[in-house]
Amino acid sequence: MRNHLNDKLKELRLSGMIASIELRLQEARTNRLDYPEFLELLIGDEMAVRQDRKTGRALKKAAFHNLKTLEHFNWQFNPNLERNRFYELATGKFIRDARDVLFIGPPGTGKTHLAQAVGYEAIKAGFNVIYRSIFDVVRDLLRAENLGKSDACLTKYLKPDLLIIDDMGLKQLPNKAGEYLFEVIMRRYEVRSTMMTSNRPIEDWGKLIGDVPTAGAILDRLLQHAEIIPFKGKSYRLNNREKEESLNGFENALDHQ
Repeated sequence: MRNHLNDKLKELRLSGMIASIELRLQEARTNRLDYPEFLELLIGDEMAVRQDRKTGRALKKAAFHNLKTLEHFNWQFNPNLERNRFYELATGKFIRDARDVLFIGPPGTGKTHLAQAVGYEAIKAGFNVIYRSIFDVVRDLLRAENLGKSDACLTKYLKPDLLIIDDMGLKQLPNKAGEYLFEVIMRRYEVRSTMMTSNRPIEDWGKLIGDVPTAGAILDRLLQHAEIIPFKGKSYRLNNREKEESLNGFENALDHQ
């Protein structure tokens, strides 16, 4: 009888129920659950499995780099960051309101970590998220233009509820990058949310793009309704490197004693 039931569940692709049915049967006997209570537990198990799979597919599509969560962030290292501000972003309200967000500050201060952490919370809330560096976006669009597939590539960046563009300001962008960036931002403006991180002040973006008028147009769109969050303080990466160098120096000193 049990094997026959499992076969039926497999046929219906209810793998969550298959995995938990023995445990739920034992729980039902022990706690004398009635049929509706037992069925509710089984359905909950199936829904949990499906949600985990959905989240896994969304994370793969987002293509986060070395994803970390808000809970993993060291808030004590740079105490000038307001923790509540990022947890508010993690609620997804800015995405529902189609507002943009800019993280501006020196390298190593946590911009990428927190941008991805907010994106992860957005995925758990059911939003469609894509994470890319600015170089990925520009390279994709330039390649698509050469292959005659610009519209399809552009659509990829217009569809997600939240587009996270990381690393603005690491180096100057190639020719025509400003046009592509402007196209993406302009068409997402007040329709979908865009989050960008930059280690250079906003007034330097014209030089980075190589096109001051285009940079001005981009900023007009971004700044009108964007939330700008400054990042200040020491670099996590430099701090960790200094600790490693200090530890290595200490170990070397011990070796030579």
